[in-house]
Amino acid sequence: MAFGKNGADMAEPQVPGVSAVGGAAVRAGVPVLEVNHVEKVYGSRNNVTRALADVSFAVDKGEFVGIMGASGSGKSTLLNCISTIDTVTSGNVVINGVDVTRMRHAKLTRFRREQLGFIFQDSNLLDTLTARENIALPLTIARIPAKETLVRVEQVAQRLDIAGVLDKYPYQMSGGQQQRVAAARALVTDPAIILADEPTGALDSKSARLLLESIEAMNRQYQATVLMVTHDSFAASYTNRVLFIRDGRIFTELRRGDSSRREFFDRIMEVVAMMGGEGSDAL
Repeated sequence: MAFGKNGADMAEPQVPGVSAVGGAAVRAGVPVLEVNHVEKVYGSRNNVTRALADVSFAVDKGEFVGIMGASGSGKSTLLNCISTIDTVTSGNVVINGVDVTRMRHAKLTRFRREQLGFIFQDSNLLDTLTARENIALPLTIARIPAKETLVRVEQVAQRLDIAGVLDKYPYQMSGGQQQRVAAARALVTDPAIILADEPTGALDSKSARLLLESIEAMNRQYQATVLMVTHDSFAASYTNRVLFIRDGRIFTELRRGDSSRREFFDRIMEVVAMMGGEGSDAL
């Protein structure tokens, strides 16, 4: 999804093979995210913990990719390294053609704000701001004109079915509504990639389904690129591809292809069972 100056959807890019994402150009056929031989080691000498060991994969524009693994498998560490919250020990992470592992702090802060969208298990909304103001916050920080900001907030709220709560404060909303507001906040800047960390972890089954359907719609209708860490097979069944991590390494991956969500869920459960883990058994 891209917005023009008047808040309307932008027309197709004039340069062949290039589209606008997060304020920068993404060339068709070039991955939005590249993780190359990433290792993460904690401790030193006699007390070393290898959280990630030679992890490599890529995510193309418009993909919805899940990362699954048991507690302690390294999936959260991987997301932290991709999101620039943590640093890698070796290897590199390239987002939108930029090697973020080599960026200085000042530039990294701006890059994170402009190129990355975040959805956490806790919505992390500011209690003193309405939903409208929470969604608008990253645009305000980026000094987007107020008129354009208001239009963009209205657009994304309509698309995620939360227009009715825009003037409510977080305490006046359900957990599911709060998470969809958080999703809107992540999407409104049109980032290169949205990183979701167990976004359904604190929700009941109905709210989780609504949030996942919203993220799926963001991906399918507006080509939002999403990388979601989850331990839940039900949540993972909404993705296009799942990477399974065990002991800091990629164990295997599944692609949904033409499978129905039910069929994909069953295939995910088979891998989870083979890895000795647990997943949701509710569709």
